[in-house]
Amino acid sequence: MYYHTVMAGETLGSISLDYRVPLSSIIQANQLANPNFIMVGQRIYIPGIPDPSQIPYEIYIKLSDRVLTLYRDQAIVKTYPIAVGRMLTETPLGEFVIINKAPNPGGPFGAMWMSISRNHYGIHGTNNPSSIGTYASKGCVRMFNEDVVELASIVPIGTRVVIEP
Repeated sequence: MYYHTVMAGETLGSISLDYRVPLSSIIQANQLANPNFIMVGQRIYIPGIPDPSQIPYEIYIKLSDRVLTLYRDQAIVKTYPIAVGRMLTETPLGEFVIINKAPNPGGPFGAMWMSISRNHYGIHGTNNPSSIGTYASKGCVRMFNEDVVELASIVPIGTRVVIEP
């Protein structure tokens, strides 16, 4: 079971969008008497998302170094070079989870797209490999196509993703 902790400015609607789970499912799963009233710090059950603490993998992204590090049971498995958001379209900081995967999404997203629990953001491949190692994206984490395909083959839905400055 996965629980989201409500942050300032969030609504059930925005949480629903972030996790791509219908609002009605979140309301029903949490038996909310008044879905228009949630509080900062409140834990909201997100149906359909596995508990990250039960998954041996974690992804840490260090924006300033432009690297993504994959851990298994707290040991480094592999480090990948990445591109991240530009100054006006920065990559969001915080803790997220992988909520879905889409092979061959087309366009600038390269060979694989993995959505994180922040609407419109993900980890994906690229049609511009020369951008890797730079601040080039509109906020997503960009990887070489072979790297993102490899990563997606290893990590399951529900894997924790931590993005740090």
